[in-house]
Order: sequence, then structure tokens, then C-alpha cells
Amino acid sequence: MPGVDLNSDIAEGFGAYTCGDDEAMLDIVTSANVACGFHAGDPEIMARTFEAAKRRGVACGAHPGFPDLWGFGRRRIPFSTGEIERLVAYQIGAAQALAAYAGTKITYVKCHGALGNLCEVDKPAAEAVGRAIKAVDPKLVWLTIAAGEQVRAAETTGLRGVAEIFADRGYTDEGNLIPRGKPGAMILDPDAAAERVVAMVKAGAIITASGKQVPTAIGSVCVHGDSAHAVESARRVRARLEKAGVDVRAFAPA
Repeated sequence: MPGVDLNSDIAEGFGAYTCGDDEAMLDIVTSANVACGFHAGDPEIMARTFEAAKRRGVACGAHPGFPDLWGFGRRRIPFSTGEIERLVAYQIGAAQALAAYAGTKITYVKCHGALGNLCEVDKPAAEAVGRAIKAVDPKLVWLTIAAGEQVRAAETTGLRGVAEIFADRGYTDEGNLIPRGKPGAMILDPDAAAERVVAMVKAGAIITASGKQVPTAIGSVCVHGDSAHAVESARRVRARLEKAGVDVRAFAPA
């Protein structure tokens, strides 16, 4: 079976506040999506996370979101496409600077929360993100939500895209993520998350809540770092993938 990356959103604390067990997660994942200070994160947390990832040989990416600390970046804010371009470019720059400070570099970009969900279904917003990435560094990989507008926007903007599925999120029959708060949106059982990931990787398809298969390339699997069972879910997902003969490794940079 082909290799697959395992990623998680980390560095999502802020100041004195912590979110998730980043040290434990970095021992499991192959790629770390580092919050850039808008929805979470700050220079101290970013620098510390980049250094910890470097020690472990974990690939690093920028994880830009809407400027929404109160809502953890999960509230949709009505920015124009130009504003989205600039807020994404700004956060990529912050990630590049703090990664360099820690003696490493970012190799990809992955949108967070409401920004990612918007770009999953909204073509202009997705293309705005693509333009921002390309303007800052066209060699950056775009970690895209599988089977959505981000995948197509990566192609039209000339970026290399790597499609990801989510271990702990449910899907509609259209292949989109079930919105948080809706029934079936979250997969809380680590064993169930691991089993469905292996099934999707084997099938080369998103498996929806109803059991329908939506064919897609799968280059990465995400386990959200802020959930109560995040570390255990990531550990079991990795173990099940390796047991199934999948090489769990970071995707190559562009």
C-alpha cells in the first residue's frame, strides 16, 4: 500500500493557556500544523513547537486561520477574498520567521477551522488562499481537504496539493465535512477513528456517514490535537495503518 502522512494541529495554546498535549502528539505524527497567532499560538509557543518538531524530525507547516482567538478560529468571518489573501500571507510569513529562528523551516500550509471549511466549498475563497501561498513561496505544498475546492484551487494556482482526510470527523454524502455541532460530525472513539481511516486509505475514498464512498487521492490523515482523545486516537490510527502495511511518513516537500 502507498505511504501516507499523519498530521495534527498543534501549538494552539496562547500565553499562559495550553491546548492539547503537543509533546505527546509530536512523538506520533509525521507532520505538525503550527498555529500562527490568529486563531491560537504566539511567538513563544511557535518557536518552542518548531524546535521540538525539529528534534523529532517532524515536518512543519503553517496553520493559518481567521483572527478569532475567542472562537478558536471556528467562526466564519466575512472577509473579502483580498483580505483572505493577505491574512493568509501574513501568517505564513510569521511561521517562516519563527521556524527559521528555531533552525528549521515550514514546507506546507494547511488552513484552520472556519477558514478551511469555507475553502472546502467556496471556490473564490480557496483560490484566494492559493494565491497567497504562491505569492509568498510557490514551493510550499498546500495540504488540502480531500475532494473539495481546495484541491481544485491548488491545481489552478499551480501549487502542489496533498489531499487529507480526517480521522475524527464525519462526512456528508457529497464528501464534505459534517459541520461541527451536527450529528455525526465528530468521531470520538479512537478505535472507530482508526478503523475508518484504514478503510478509507485502502479504498482510496472518503467513506461517508451513510457508507457511501467518494473516490479521492489520500496523502495525509489528520487527527485534531485539541480533542480529549487526540493523542490516543493518533496513536491508534498510526498503529492500525502500520499493521495494515501502510508506510506512515511525511509527504515529500515540493
